[in-house]
Amino acid sequence: MKRREFITLVGGAAAAWPLAVHAQQPAMPVIGILAVAAPEANAIRLRAFREGLHTAGYIEGQNVKIEYRWAEAHTGRLPELAAGLVRDRVAVLVAAGGTASAVAAKAATREIPIVFGIGADPIEVGLVASLNRPGGNVTGVTSLNIEVAPKRLELMHELLPSVTSIALLVNPAAPALAEPVSRISRVAALH
Repeated sequence: MKRREFITLVGGAAAAWPLAVHAQQPAMPVIGILAVAAPEANAIRLRAFREGLHTAGYIEGQNVKIEYRWAEAHTGRLPELAAGLVRDRVAVLVAAGGTASAVAAKAATREIPIVFGIGADPIEVGLVASLNRPGGNVTGVTSLNIEVAPKRLELMHELLPSVTSIALLVNPAAPALAEPVSRISRVAALH
């Protein structure tokens, strides 16, 4: 090999090396957020979510990207929005806004990890197989509102023993939670 050919070869390799290194860098992970409500209604939760990411070393736009899909209170749009996040190949899908977004996310993918936060029993609504071993690609947090409904009624009775009538307000747009809480509360009130 002649000197000129050698210099050309080494020079070309040196010029291409930064491109090759850059091409080997892992892609920035993308978090998909599927929310029932509008962004304004989720502002406090989003701020806390971003702070949690920051604490874990992730900063939106620097080393993690977040794709937002807002149903704007139109739960019928959730399946379409979830399918879009799956097509975008997000690394994880966060179902924000309760049972409807979690169910839509689960229906959209069996591969992408899904994280939810709901008030309903995730076993009863079909999200997980069990609380201690959720199985599949879905996991999350539940406040088990249904199970503690009788306890709330008992506490109200202890705090206000002379009250003979207590009203229960439920969201009819969330029947997976409203119906069982109403039913269990009525039974508890009779005992």
